[in-house]
Amino acid sequence: MRTRIDRRTSGHTHDVLKILLVVLLGSLAVAGSVTAVLVSPWWWAAASPLLVLALVAVHDLVQRRHSVLRNYPLLGHLRFALEALRPELQQYFIERNFDGRPFDRDTRSIVYERAKGTDAEEPFGTELDLYRTGSEFLTPSMAPRSVRAEAPRVRIGGPECTRPYDMALLNVSAMSFGSLSANAVLALNTGAQLGSFAHDTGEGGLSEYHLRPGGDLVWEIGTGYFGCRTDDGDFDERQFAEKAAHQQVKCVSLKISQGAKPGIGGVLPGAKVNAEIAAVRGVPQGETVISPPFHRVYSTPRELVRFLARMRELADGKPVGFKLCVGSRREFLAVCKAMLEEGSTPDFIIVDGAEGGTGAAPLEFADNVGLPLGEGLMTVHNALVGVGLRDRIRIGASGKVATGGDLVKRLLQGADYTNSARAMMFAIGCIQAQRCHTNACPVGVATQDERRARAVDVTDKSQRVRRYQQATVKSALQIMASMGVDNPRGLRPHMLLQRVNPHTVRSYAELHDWLTPGQLLASAPSSWAADWKAADPDRFTH
Repeated sequence: MRTRIDRRTSGHTHDVLKILLVVLLGSLAVAGSVTAVLVSPWWWAAASPLLVLALVAVHDLVQRRHSVLRNYPLLGHLRFALEALRPELQQYFIERNFDGRPFDRDTRSIVYERAKGTDAEEPFGTELDLYRTGSEFLTPSMAPRSVRAEAPRVRIGGPECTRPYDMALLNVSAMSFGSLSANAVLALNTGAQLGSFAHDTGEGGLSEYHLRPGGDLVWEIGTGYFGCRTDDGDFDERQFAEKAAHQQVKCVSLKISQGAKPGIGGVLPGAKVNAEIAAVRGVPQGETVISPPFHRVYSTPRELVRFLARMRELADGKPVGFKLCVGSRREFLAVCKAMLEEGSTPDFIIVDGAEGGTGAAPLEFADNVGLPLGEGLMTVHNALVGVGLRDRIRIGASGKVATGGDLVKRLLQGADYTNSARAMMFAIGCIQAQRCHTNACPVGVATQDERRARAVDVTDKSQRVRRYQQATVKSALQIMASMGVDNPRGLRPHMLLQRVNPHTVRSYAELHDWLTPGQLLASAPSSWAADWKAADPDRFTH
């Protein structure tokens, strides 16, 4: 009984205190106002803030939307202010150098330092716990090689391609104009031009900011067919052929899905669709633009393969490929069967990781849907090896590639080259504020606010992009040389180790299945047999 009385008394006291607070503020404000009128206008300096606080407190008490403000007028606003500052407080004062997410402070720092051309060495040893389960190690050789003077390039172009392209080991990954500011796109493409590497346009269309600097482009076509769409949203072959003929367009990529949100489309609010973006995307100005989750140009694996071949024809023989976040191994094997039966293959496949990227996505998708990049790469690589097509198709890796170590690991897992989006954003000034979808990027990278975007100085930031790419590729070559390898083709799965428990380390050669050329056609191993048998080139099915 006493407890109930105490709680009732406490609640009553709380209500009385709230009322007293409002009365006190109101009384002080009124007293100050009267004094300002009767004694001196200078008293308004004290009365005005008190009057505002009293009005806010009254509003807090009567509003019904926020329970915190009803119970704690005025003080409740402190909670919302701290919540808004939480990401910055976490990043600058709480997280350690190695445990931040999505990119830790050490990784961000190494990108910034390489972009600026300063040293990226650290004294006193690693801060990582190398005995933590899941830790990975590259194996140095007792007979290291000299570091190559020039970075190797990857020839993109299968038997059906008449205009192959030599891809760098690290390139700018897909980021659209509209998601990024004009200055950010200009800086990235200028950096690509200065450093002789490729720049993926993202699915938002081919803008003047991609074309003006003259950097090599991979033109990405998404489900909205922006820049090559009919009025009702279908693929427009004429527009596609005209734009694919641009000298800067070296490859064309069909985006099936992206790592941040595989299986769903995107929405660009009408308020962001200004005249310039509307012209680039080929959509009405001021109207919300919806990218559907599926393509209209195909509905089966066979139709996908045929459409890719048609894209190559329309692009006058330039390399054509597709990008996906891997999900069902069975579905990808169905595409492989369609390639075999049609006698046609894409020139490249870009594997995006479920680790996400620059695109904003529902948390449930970012956390739960799709394979991480490593598993996706190994799935695609082994499937192509198993059906005997690996030598015709190059594989790109897109997802959390920021350092030379990342690059080497992706090559070991099956990639021929890599793409980076967020690290390239760091190179032009991104601070991982995670405001990309709000149009309020504090450094002008991911916004269409011209006042904010002016912070990106194209001349300076383009040099940073060039320096970052060159230093990261050089780091990867140094790591490979220390492993006794002078060419990415010399990397093997046994050169990457993973700690599986505190006392055991296994190589990737032991931990994962690695198929031999044509093995699926001859006799599929038991771990692949069910998926291979069920894969149907005429339908997508799990």
